[in-house]
Amino acid sequence: MGQKKNERRFEDTQAMAKGRMIRISPQKLNLVAQLIRGKKVEKALADLSFSRKRIAQDVKKVLESAIANAENNHDLDIDALVVDQAFVGKNMVLKRWRARARGRTGKILKPFAEITIVVKEIEEAA
Repeated sequence: MGQKKNERRFEDTQAMAKGRMIRISPQKLNLVAQLIRGKKVEKALADLSFSRKRIAQDVKKVLESAIANAENNHDLDIDALVVDQAFVGKNMVLKRWRARARGRTGKILKPFAEITIVVKEIEEAA
């Protein structure tokens, strides 16, 4: 009496990877996600490698994981992969405080974000 298998959320030509608890605000992470949306994976990896944003290396790891999932778990051709979706979500927020004048406090919020990257195999016109 096990649990029933969940249906696949994506098509057979798609693979996904998720990066959670990334220590950056979702707004800043979305700027890097916009950089790779709709591009071929080779071009997206090159853009992330040479990006000056600190978070680009973490996004690159997630993209490489999505490519590995596509190749190993779903038998997709990595030369025909395109970044289909790259979306960002909020995660937890660390709440800190800093002493201010007259016995008051200043609130410091340290947000975390998560990114989901979906790669899709496209048929190249031959």
